[in-house]
Amino acid sequence: MLGSKILMSVFLSLTFVSLFVGCGEKSKSEMSEVHWDRDMCARCVMVVSDRKNSIQVKNPDNAKTYMFDDIGCMALWFEDEKIEWKDKALIWITDSTTGEWIDARSAFYDTENITPMAYGFCAHKAKESIKENQEIIDFNEVLQRVVKNK
Repeated sequence: MLGSKILMSVFLSLTFVSLFVGCGEKSKSEMSEVHWDRDMCARCVMVVSDRKNSIQVKNPDNAKTYMFDDIGCMALWFEDEKIEWKDKALIWITDSTTGEWIDARSAFYDTENITPMAYGFCAHKAKESIKENQEIIDFNEVLQRVVKNK
């Protein structure tokens, strides 16, 4: 009787540990929870509250997450802090039309918007959601323009 209780206790402990470790590994490649109006921009330290221009960057090596209130802040943070892992960083941005989190590297950007820190770039999941006659650029062009105009 005592042996079966010990065996059951060991089994439950191993199950719990394996579930906990599995969840930890999973979180290295998924977005972390966003705490609107409480998380702060890693560069300018303003509260992240704009649900249509926010960015989350995750270091895939240690799963540390950084929030930004404008893509310009993220671009300058990469540059100023000399982030060595920036090319492999996981980056999500909110679609400026729907507020949905999308992959920042595959998003389409228009250039003439009012954004939290006035960089003016808004992300779109699809080109079709960008107004006609607007300039459309990609992620790398956004980063280059922000750094160039520093």
